[in-house]
Order: sequence, then C-alpha cells, then structure tokens
Amino acid sequence: MVSALGMTAMLGGCGSTGSSDTTLKLVAADYGDSPANSSKKYWAALVDAYEATHPDVKVQVSVYSWNDVDAKVKEMVDSGNAPDMAQIGAYADYAAAGKLYPMSDTLSIGTQADFVPQLADAGDWNHTPYAMPFAASTRVLFYNKSLFQQASITPPTTWDELASDAEALKAKGVKYPFALPLGPEEAQAETMQWLLSGGSGYTDDIGTYTIDSALNGETFTWLKDDLVGKGLTGPVAPGRLNRAAAFAAFADGQVGMLNGHPTLIRQAEAKGVKFGMVPMPGRTGRARAAMGVTDWMLAFKQNGHARQIGSFLDFVYEQKNVLDFSRKYGLLPVTTSASEAMSQSDAKSDAPLHAFLEQLPSAEQYPVNKTSWAAVSAAVKQDIGQAVSPDGSPAGVLTRLQAAATAADSTAQSQG
Repeated sequence: MVSALGMTAMLGGCGSTGSSDTTLKLVAADYGDSPANSSKKYWAALVDAYEATHPDVKVQVSVYSWNDVDAKVKEMVDSGNAPDMAQIGAYADYAAAGKLYPMSDTLSIGTQADFVPQLADAGDWNHTPYAMPFAASTRVLFYNKSLFQQASITPPTTWDELASDAEALKAKGVKYPFALPLGPEEAQAETMQWLLSGGSGYTDDIGTYTIDSALNGETFTWLKDDLVGKGLTGPVAPGRLNRAAAFAAFADGQVGMLNGHPTLIRQAEAKGVKFGMVPMPGRTGRARAAMGVTDWMLAFKQNGHARQIGSFLDFVYEQKNVLDFSRKYGLLPVTTSASEAMSQSDAKSDAPLHAFLEQLPSAEQYPVNKTSWAAVSAAVKQDIGQAVSPDGSPAGVLTRLQAAATAADSTAQSQG
C-alpha cells in the first residue's frame, strides 16, 4: 500500500534492560514516507504506554520497509525463529501450515467483535479467523482541479467520459492525462481496480480464478485501444510506470487523473495541488465495487505466548490507538468503533477520508485467503503491462495469467 523506505529499526520498550516474565517479538511494516514519521516512532510510543501498566511483559519491535518485511518474516519462520507477532501483507500460507493462533485464542471477545465485519471475514482461512486486520484503504479516482478547469471538463462517471476528459487534458499539454501504473511495484492493485470497473475481478463468487473472463478481456482491450493506444497515459509505458512515480507526478501537477488511496491526499496537499476525488467510473456508470486493501496482524504459535499476545493486541486495538495510527498514516480504521468516530468527525484531517470510509463496507479485497495468491500476484506484477503495450495481446496475456493462476491454485490445494 505505501512506498517502502528501505529502513530497518529495532525498538525495545521502556526498561527493557531489566528482567521480565515474557518478552514478545513483533515484526512490523513501515508506513512512513520519511525518517520523521517512520512507524518505529508509533510503535515506540505504543509499547511504552503498554509496558507502563504491564511490567511483566516486554515488547521488542523490528520495523522493516514494505520491500523487505514479508521476506524477513518468511526467513524467520523458515529458520524456526518465528516472531510472536507479525504485521505484514499476507497470511494464508502460515494459516495453512498450522503456524498461527486462531484469532479466538488471543484476542478478547470485545476486540474480535469490534473489527469491521467485511475486513474480519477477509482474514478467514478454511472458515476460521486467523488474520487480524490492521490497516485498510480503498481506492478512488483523484483528479487535478486546476487542470480540469483549464480544460473545461468535469470528473468522469463512465469510461467514455474518462477517455474524453483525457483527450481534453492531452490537448492542453498535460503530461499524463491519465496515469496508468502497471509497473511491477503495485500492478496487481491497478489491475484489480480496472477489473472491478469492468464488472469482473480476479475470481468469481466462489473463489475460482477468472482472470481470462470475457469481461476482463474487454476491459484490457479498451485500455489498450482507447487510452494507451491514443497516447492518453503519458510518456512512460504503463508497464514501466510504478505507483510511487505516478503519485509523485500527480503531486507535481503533471497528472490529470489516476486511481489513488488515502496517502496520496497528504502527498498532494504538501505540494499545494488542488484535487478532487470521485468514485472510479465503470463502463456505463459507477464501478461494480471499489478495491479494498487490508494489511494483517498475525500471532504465531511457536513460542506459546497466546495470553500475553492477546493482552498486547487488545491494547493495540483500543479505539484511541487505532485512530492514532489511522490519522498518522492517512489510512482507514479497521474497527467499527474507530470507523464510526472518524466518520462522525469533522476534523480537518478526518474529512478527506470520509469518501474512502463510505466505500469500505462494500469494497472487494484481493483473494488473500487463497494460498496461491502470492504467486498469482507476482505473475500479474510481472506480465500485465504487456497487455496494453503496442505489440501486446490483452487476451494472450490474460490467458497466460489464468494458466499460471490455475496451476498455482492446483499446487496449493495439493499441498494443503
């Protein structure tokens, strides 16, 4: 969800040099975009507050960039040194391998009940909740108000209007009329938003991969012919344009429209860009659903600290702490109590997030409860840009991705 910094930090709670009954180890992702707002500061303050009232438990937090954190946890688990907790982007492999505590073994009933239901359901594996939602976001269409005013256009509500707006922006010399980041950084997200916009998705209603569906083929054919082929996506080929670069170009006033998540708000505001946000258009109206992304908190069984893990995570998920994290990093709360508090708040920092909050209950998530998803996501990141290249074939690329997804799913099921 957030650009990685390549930073690693190790945190020890207050008084961590003394003896204690239990030391918990947590590996967490860094949501900051500079050393000044690194997640290590958030966790340091939270651990200090927890340990002040729980002297028998110490918490050590290792913070890694999003480039590294999932691989670091896998390395620790594979070497037999699993952390007690990991705040990362995927969970199904660990749940399938029997390495995680079910949520009910750690969290209090009250904390479990407070999770936004749709997010909690996405953390189920084999009908058992294992993964606890930690941070969430949805996607909307951002547009540059100044560029739209100069081109005398209004925000689009359909694909035809989006293409027409992009034509008008191009005529005014806008560098990226519509930024389409299908580069390897986060191509799976941009792809899913467009699949939903076209009326389909990665899977059908029962969880079977349908990447090569007729609707998905029509979606990428339209992107190739009506946007990319007409020079409406800017000077960088979509397959080489990463999300971070697209966001930076938007903040620099070079992008007319792009799909974005809440962190783009602060990035654009910091550069003084006047922007608006509207739901992602569909073929003939609003998209079938917005895309939602959730990051997860996992509790590993190896060290046997279920009670202490539950005590600490109940504290992490208190309304005050959830709101503090969400506001600090421009993300959506994962608990109902914090979501309601934010949606009812007219604070300057909360108001821009209301548009994202409204979409959260109906947003569709990646198929993260499939152990094959990691492999499928990697394949999409690598190949999807070719679908809109001048010599590319949308149908051919989607067919290859479908074959890879079917094979990965078959292998995962046979191993499970």
